[in-house]
Amino acid sequence: MVDITSKIQDIVREEGKKSGICQIFVPHTTAGITINENADPDVVDDILMQINKIVPFEDGYKHFEGNSAAHIKASMFGFSQQVIIENARLVLGQWQGIYFCEFDGPRNREVYVKVI
Repeated sequence: MVDITSKIQDIVREEGKKSGICQIFVPHTTAGITINENADPDVVDDILMQINKIVPFEDGYKHFEGNSAAHIKASMFGFSQQVIIENARLVLGQWQGIYFCEFDGPRNREVYVKVI
């Protein structure tokens, strides 16, 4: 899980919108996007520990590429998030951050951002 909050905020600032919606989308079937606490890095460790218990890497999956766990995790986390923009800033809670979640990497990935 990679905190991309500041990069998304930079894009919002560059777009020059004072008010609107920021749509963040990951066009990959084994990666996701989520919003969660970014104050304590132990939260990320705990999330990853638990998601790996819920969806273990090896569990008799049929998918021939051997990355079914990554597909399942990405579906659980989701591929997009929307964040409100006010005063040219992302409206997030005090402890919230936007995370890109890689479940089948490392790989070169893209994150699409649309400011509306």
